Amino acid sequence: MLKFALKLALLAAAAAPISGLAGTAEASEKERRFFQSVEGSWSGPGEIVAGKYKGTKFVCNFDGGTPDKKIGMALDGSCRVGVFTQPMKASVVRGKGGYIGTFLDGAAGKGLDVTGGKVIGNDVVFALHRSSLSGAMRARISDNNTMHITISVQVNDDMVPVIGMKLKRTDSGGIEAIARQ
Repeated sequence: MLKFALKLALLAAAAAPISGLAGTAEASEKERRFFQSVEGSWSGPGEIVAGKYKGTKFVCNFDGGTPDKKIGMALDGSCRVGVFTQPMKASVVRGKGGYIGTFLDGAAGKGLDVTGGKVIGNDVVFALHRSSLSGAMRARISDNNTMHITISVQVNDDMVPVIGMKLKRTDSGGIEAIARQ
């Protein structure tokens, strides 16, 4: 369960820049800008806030990028709890029917599937799925260097928050920094 919770946390970070808007060119450009705002290196603490492992703290580090000629995000990094480190990898792109992606090896393996999502302003919400587990990830880019992430799971008819993270940019990245150079 703890490894799965850490995997959900990194999926959240990976999926943060993804959306399910499949409409106009204007929407596509807004999505692309949102993805670009999370390119670079990020690090930060997280905590499991519900369930059996409530109170467990962890730290994640990752490098994110956007794929050539596609709207989406790729992520490679790790999360650490104490002396234990778990490698993390995720990829999400917009296809004809919306956003699709995998975390680790997807729901068919030990990971998760991203099955949809939507970007609204500085927020993104993604649908997550694995076996009988359904959930959602919400990420908010509060400024150029801060990203807040919450992962919730569906329990009966309610969405229950289970993981919270606060990531900080660890490079001078971002579109504004690149434009200044």
